Amino acid sequence: WRGKKGISFIPIDETRPLSEQGPFDIILHKKTSKEWQRFLEDYHEVHPEVTVLDPPNAIEHLNNRQSMLEEVADLNLSSFYEEVCTPRQLVIMKDPSSIPTAVAMAGLTLPLVAKPLVVDGTSKSHELSLAYDEASLPMLDPPLVLQEFVNHGGILFKVYIIGEAIQVVRRFSLPDVNTYDLLNNVGIYRLPRVSCAAASADHADLDPRIAELPPRPLLEKLGRELRGRLGLRLFNIDMIRELGANDRYYIIDINYFPGYGKMPGYEHIFTDFLQSLGQNKYQRCLSGG
Repeated sequence: WRGKKGISFIPIDETRPLSEQGPFDIILHKKTSKEWQRFLEDYHEVHPEVTVLDPPNAIEHLNNRQSMLEEVADLNLSSFYEEVCTPRQLVIMKDPSSIPTAVAMAGLTLPLVAKPLVVDGTSKSHELSLAYDEASLPMLDPPLVLQEFVNHGGILFKVYIIGEAIQVVRRFSLPDVNTYDLLNNVGIYRLPRVSCAAASADHADLDPRIAELPPRPLLEKLGRELRGRLGLRLFNIDMIRELGANDRYYIIDINYFPGYGKMPGYEHIFTDFLQSLGQNKYQRCLSGG
């Protein structure tokens, strides 16, 4: 398929060597299997001029919610007044009966958001549960990550990153939990996947303190830091602002190569990004690099 901007998209046949296909300027993919990784490495040795978006080992880093957020904890954003962190969390690998003790030892405060540990592209890996009380914790299904729930006005910021381009949109999220909720709710609540396209909050009538987008300089520095640390150029960040603390933000998820259809103006941004990569390649060739 050939687009209006002269970009041809050619499906790759995994049953044939890459050297027999193409030629390619860019290989765009979402796979992380060891076999596919070797497939790409063998090809890249012969064709180092081809850009791989993105390296499988870097993508794999986001397929585990434990390693996914470790990079955020080490971010250097001290030059800004705003604080960016991750919710306190705990990884449970097995034995649901041990969860209450593990939660108590870690000092986590209920309610807790439970997420599957592995992100594998299936809808199940994006299923969330909210645990209100200690007695219900053994009903959860490891391996999983437990995150402290942070009240955030029911609004989530999806920060889309394509190379150096950054776009942010508002999405409706989980409602805040108050003392009454904690006293009157028990059990595990299975939650619908938040931040879907139908849940756009960009034109909703919201309290301006809740609706205000994160500062642009903060997003640009965050994008720059994470691009460098993750070694990725196509991803998005799910970010919330703590209710009543306008300078404290939490990153709760990072997704590789998300559905950019929900990002305003994504067609132009994405094609411009691909064209810039192609132009950079030919400039290197002309200069003998």
